[in-house]
Amino acid sequence: MTRDEIVALDKAHVWHPFTAMRVYLDEVDPLVVVRAEGSRLFDADGREYLDGNSSWWTATLGHRHPRLLAAAARQLAALDHCALAGVAHEPAAALAAELCDAAPTGLERVFYTDNGSTAIEAAVKMCVQHWRLRGAPRKTRFVALEGAYHGDTIGAASLGGVEIFRRPFAGVLFECIHAEFPGAFDAMRAILERGHDTIAAVVVEPVLQGAAGMRTYAPSYLTELRALCDRVGVLLVHDEVFAGYGRTGPMWAAEHAGVSPDLMCLGKAFAQFLPMGAVLVSERVFETFAEDRDTAFHYGHTFCGNPLGAAVAREVLAVYKEEDVLGQVAAKAPRVARAMERVGKLRGVERVRSIGLVGAADLGAETSAQESLEESGYLGTAGWRVYAEARARGAYLRPLGDTVYVCPPLTIDERDLERLLAIFEESIAAARRA
Repeated sequence: MTRDEIVALDKAHVWHPFTAMRVYLDEVDPLVVVRAEGSRLFDADGREYLDGNSSWWTATLGHRHPRLLAAAARQLAALDHCALAGVAHEPAAALAAELCDAAPTGLERVFYTDNGSTAIEAAVKMCVQHWRLRGAPRKTRFVALEGAYHGDTIGAASLGGVEIFRRPFAGVLFECIHAEFPGAFDAMRAILERGHDTIAAVVVEPVLQGAAGMRTYAPSYLTELRALCDRVGVLLVHDEVFAGYGRTGPMWAAEHAGVSPDLMCLGKAFAQFLPMGAVLVSERVFETFAEDRDTAFHYGHTFCGNPLGAAVAREVLAVYKEEDVLGQVAAKAPRVARAMERVGKLRGVERVRSIGLVGAADLGAETSAQESLEESGYLGTAGWRVYAEARARGAYLRPLGDTVYVCPPLTIDERDLERLLAIFEESIAAARRA
């Protein structure tokens, strides 16, 4: 198909996620991607772009990694799919053992789902049923952080603290208490000490909040939270869908604090290019469900633990070990930090930060006093000016409203990383001059 034919069909039939569709249909000339390789995307016009967002944070090993493609081909030749309910197969069994070996201490059981949002959904249900089976049926409420993003299913959206994602579903979402963004620990302590008898769990993105604008917080907050949850009898859930798999430096963001959660949710980089997720659970939580049919966890998805995704996810873990992916992050992270320091000196940049291979800059909102505050932040336009400048220079940098960021594949070549960071800086400077 020609580029024009693809765009015509797309605009006639496709409803895009997180997109103002009338603006898209009338004004947007979309990027039409036809191929990907390593850290690059290639469009229908023959241009190439550095993938500065890892294709929504998932391609930590880059695109079309030969070992992952080979693992998928081997599995397809043997077993394409079968249900996991009452059936065992090697990819899911071996992957579970390898995940538990790689996970924070104490996580010994794996429940498979088909993406990060459904991993959160499963964890929410596990927490509620756990307490019901333990004789505490009033423990049905949840606590999350201000600015949290945990996915888009009803349960995951209920936990979210980005209002633009919650408001359309008011009245359907369940109650969630949102503690102020980590600073002083007093607010979280007061919530849990006052309401622990009705609170099932606290759910957090450890150390790094993604959709809120790549906001970071001190690991000591997690250390205090772990101790408090243990003291008052509340489960702790870590959402490592984005921050896990080396994005912040160590394999798990929780390692910054040296703590283990009761449940840990995975997705995105877990199986790279296939929809796959998991909840890792402590033996203490698992045992609550293991007695008989009345205590069983009646939840699942058609593709949970699918052989193809499990085979690829196993190979992902092998690549991380054998190609020293975490060592690559440690070597490259200072380059990102230095680039953010330079960006912080540009006109119109309010704040910068970096952790691992994530670097972010908040741009001054381009709003007048008459405009709604929603026109800044996530719905702000400043970042989209940077996006356009970066696209013209050969990089894909989808913003979070007025926050622009880099989040490349962890395996990105160092020369490509330097070029990406240069485009990031040049694009911000050009956008603020416009």
